[in-house]
This record gives sequence, C-alpha cells and structure tokens, in this order.
Amino acid sequence: MSMKMLTATIVATTLSTAAFAESHAQTGNPMVGGAAMFPEKNIVENAVNSADHETLVAAVKQAGLVDTLMSPGPFTVFAPTDAAFDKISDESLSQLMMDQNKAQLTQILTCHVVAANAMSDAIAGMIADDNGMHAVQTVGGCVLQAKMAGGKITLTDEQGRVANVTIADVKQSNGVIHVIDRVLLPAM
Repeated sequence: MSMKMLTATIVATTLSTAAFAESHAQTGNPMVGGAAMFPEKNIVENAVNSADHETLVAAVKQAGLVDTLMSPGPFTVFAPTDAAFDKISDESLSQLMMDQNKAQLTQILTCHVVAANAMSDAIAGMIADDNGMHAVQTVGGCVLQAKMAGGKITLTDEQGRVANVTIADVKQSNGVIHVIDRVLLPAM
C-alpha cells in the first residue's frame, strides 16, 4: 500500500469514527462497553451490545428475564459489569447459573431492577429529600440504600456491600440503565 493510500485510509477511518461518535452524542446517551446505546431500543437490545455486560446478559437469559426486560416497563436497571461479576468466585457464579438455582439467580437479578424510570438527578433529589439516604425498593423485594459520595450515587445492598454508579442515565425505550461496579445481593 502506498503512503498516499495509507494516509487516505487513516483519514477516512478517523472521519468515520468521529462521525459515529458525533451521531451517537446526539442520542444523549453515553457509550457502554464500547457500544452505542440507543434510546429507541429496549434494555435487552442495548445490553447485548455492551462488551462489559456479557455475564449479566447470560444471567438474564438463564433466569428467563429477557421477555420481562423487553416489555414496556418502565424499569431502572442497575447493571453490574463483567468486572463486578468477577468479584464473585468462579465456583459460586457457576453454581448460580445452574438450572436448579434459577430462583436464586432471578432474585439476585431482580434486586437490580426498580419498577420506575429513575434518572440520576431524580435519585439524587430523593437522597437529598431524605437527608442523605434514600431507600430504594426493588422488583426482587430487596431494599437498597442510595447515597451520594463524591458527587456520584452509591447503592448499599442488604448485606452492606456498596456499589458505585459508574455510568448514569443510559436512556432506553423502556426505562434507564445505570452501570454499577458490584453485584448487589439480597439478605441471606
């Protein structure tokens, strides 16, 4: 390849990438896991494209929650990354993904879902209104404690484990996703 062709290829690739980033910026959504998140797609349609949420997507499929999370909602999903699932031992995660443990997996996953469309500014407002800590009732029956730390939302599960919202306000056609760095667990 000549230097002129190589330069043309690099320029074309750069312009294409810049055009994609600009067009994605117009959606008002952040990128997640290296993928565009489109507000006209539902939670499942967007999540399957995130390279950071492969374990979550597999767990949602195993638990039989795909149809639920594709329904009109609205839902707020606190979506743990693959790195968050990596904090669970391989043995525990493998057991959780077994057919006989589907009920437990479903409860854990639904403890990451709220039956509302709660953007981060609304959550922050509720935290402020409740003197620094707001109880969040999940679809799975768990109660998470939302707080602010360093200008970001944190969630404490029923075992006292803290997850940080690392990417907020990823709009979906049926709600919103907030990416978190820890898997939330119900009281055992």
